Amino acid sequence: MKHYVTMIDRFMSGWGMAEGKINLLIIECETEKDAKTIYRNAKKRSEMESVSMRSELHYFSDDTWKDKYYISRKHFDDLGDVWTTFKR
Repeated sequence: MKHYVTMIDRFMSGWGMAEGKINLLIIECETEKDAKTIYRNAKKRSEMESVSMRSELHYFSDDTWKDKYYISRKHFDDLGDVWTTFKR
């Protein structure tokens, strides 16, 4: 079962690919442990808001999201240590 951590990335919102939109960052994880690590690290970052863990993403495929949000999808294995290593 996959796990996902979702958050609003205020730094990347409003410009570039997300011009005029809110950048919704979705990080896919293979394990709950990895998702918890991403969640904890995201909560420490001031540019991240509305951080949550999920087991499903069915509602993000709905077209009603495309006008307001730019969805950035990443995988745990593609992220650097700042995300994947839990530091207290």
